[in-house]
Amino acid sequence: MHLILAQTDTTVGFLSQDKSRLNIVKGRKEGKPYLKVFASLKILQEHTRIPLKYRVWFRHARKTTFVLKNQAFRYVSEEPHASLIAKYGWLYSTSANESGKHFDRHFCEEHSDLIIEDAQGFHEREPSKIFRLTSTHYKQLR
Repeated sequence: MHLILAQTDTTVGFLSQDKSRLNIVKGRKEGKPYLKVFASLKILQEHTRIPLKYRVWFRHARKTTFVLKNQAFRYVSEEPHASLIAKYGWLYSTSANESGKHFDRHFCEEHSDLIIEDAQGFHEREPSKIFRLTSTHYKQLR
């Protein structure tokens, strides 16, 4: 599976379906979970079940990550990021940097198999909001 460098909806990110490859490039510990990004609600339903009381909120949330049973996921509908994800069904997403360091374009380009950059170039934006969901309540983590 390719390691893709692309502008995500929030920051410059590495995208792949291969967790071990992401761990090696980032120098990240094996057990730390990754964010799964979906561009299709149908495919997301195959991987997890959103509690009924949060479905409308989830469907309309923008730049928001949800954690359910220790799995982080996000639904992306904004182009061009959504069309990239749709080609693969889903992708693991993480910031494009070595673990604990800031974005370094040279490092990222050196380790990427596929680089997708538009006319605006790469730029870091405000991070996503993160909410932990349970069947009865939610808590904002960031």
